[in-house]
Amino acid sequence: MELKVARTEHNAKPKKIKLEKIDEIVAKEKSAIMYFDAENSHKDLLFLQEHFEEMGKSFYMREVKYGLSDDEYMYEVHVL
Repeated sequence: MELKVARTEHNAKPKKIKLEKIDEIVAKEKSAIMYFDAENSHKDLLFLQEHFEEMGKSFYMREVKYGLSDDEYMYEVHVL
């Protein structure tokens, strides 16, 4: 599974990251705060939540608005 990382430029295309790479980051750091693009499906993010909760990790996700438009947001994910 691949997820799109939050953009650093408004007009740029989001970069993709594989689940295996996310697992490596969390394993190395013991916890992580990551930002994902609004183009990700909510279903994929819920799968990510289930994946980490099955591993015994705590998972917190919220939408972060960065503009006035309804489509200007990203997902903030905490894995502990």
